[in-house]
Amino acid sequence: MIVLRAFFMELPREIIDSARIDGAGDFAILWRIVLPMSKAVLAVIGLFYAVGYWNSFFTPLLYLQDTAKWPLQLVLRTYVVNQTQLGVDQLGGTSGAQLPPQQALEMAILVLSIIPILLVYPFVQRHFTRGVLIGAVKG
Repeated sequence: MIVLRAFFMELPREIIDSARIDGAGDFAILWRIVLPMSKAVLAVIGLFYAVGYWNSFFTPLLYLQDTAKWPLQLVLRTYVVNQTQLGVDQLGGTSGAQLPPQQALEMAILVLSIIPILLVYPFVQRHFTRGVLIGAVKG
């Protein structure tokens, strides 16, 4: 919220005044001038929100009793925290097969859980630095 406020406070007042002189109302100024100028900062805020939402596990932990409705992050957290070793029968192998170490399985699960964010980040990355610097609080 602070980043967005700082960005909107630094918008040139002359552009908004010139739009008013041309007859644009508040809604037209927002849609035709302010939002196109703020694509970078909105992309950054969207990325921050997406990462926070994707990584959230505490709210479902509090409110969901049915484990079938748990999001992926909560399932992965439960697996890593409880350190339950998958059985060979659960993996579909034979009883004589060797499993990888538990820590290797946990790290593989954690790497797989960040794939959606890694797929989104390249599309937002070009706006990221500019958006953070534009909306930053300057002293």
